[in-house]
Amino acid sequence: MSKTAAGKKLLHDLGYRLGQTLGEGSYSKVKAATSNKYKGPLAIKVVDRRRASPDFVHKFLPRELSILQMIRHPNIVRVFEFIEVCNGKLYIVMEAASTDLLQLVQQLGKLPCVPEARDIFAQIVGAVRYLHDRNLVHRDLKCENVLLTADGRRAKLTDFGFSKEANGYPDLSTTYCGSAAYASPEVLLGIPYDAKKYDMWSLGVVLYVMVTGCMPFDDTHIHSMPRRQKKGVLYPEGLPSLPEPCRALIAQLLQFSPASRPGVGQVAKNSWLKGDI
Repeated sequence: MSKTAAGKKLLHDLGYRLGQTLGEGSYSKVKAATSNKYKGPLAIKVVDRRRASPDFVHKFLPRELSILQMIRHPNIVRVFEFIEVCNGKLYIVMEAASTDLLQLVQQLGKLPCVPEARDIFAQIVGAVRYLHDRNLVHRDLKCENVLLTADGRRAKLTDFGFSKEANGYPDLSTTYCGSAAYASPEVLLGIPYDAKKYDMWSLGVVLYVMVTGCMPFDDTHIHSMPRRQKKGVLYPEGLPSLPEPCRALIAQLLQFSPASRPGVGQVAKNSWLKGDI
């Protein structure tokens, strides 16, 4: 029996049935699944340790698994169990969502600023606040990593592959991870960085993408991105004017200097985000 077949048989014996592939990473695949034990649609992340780099196997994966076991929040994807198989594969069983934020934005062109974008963004901020309050950082916040329920109303943060514990200043990170389009200037410049402030920059990019349907900074030439980021964010021509409080929040998050960016607690109190305006 092949190793893939052995893994499938084990899952089958545990009451799981695998469906189509939902997504693929460098060393992992996410498959749709159903189970006798858990109600509702599931996703199973299949991690292949044998194909992965030593850095991933010994550093990032153990970190991700330990963080996934620690966290429980309505706006973070829930993990039900970890299944280790002797062929080097690890199966992470978690709740599934019907789409992600990037797909929704692509489908609609952009989201109405109020209430859709605001309500989803407030949930993402709630999830990041929960993490930061526990000195955990995500370091890969992007629209693809925000899953949405079928009605598009409930957002759930996923993919903790680059997450870690960070005790704030002066505990600076030196691992340059995440996606260039969502990366802050200090990360692109290779300067040791405050990971919480990196998350705050990425949140600014997520909000901008939601309300404009475009990336704030072109990432075709990564080396020249910090220069453009320093000039500040521009809006596409012909875009209907966004509410001033929304633009102000984006500007606060996309501050070139990390020290000038608000903390997540401050953003959570933002009156526009809370619907007070």
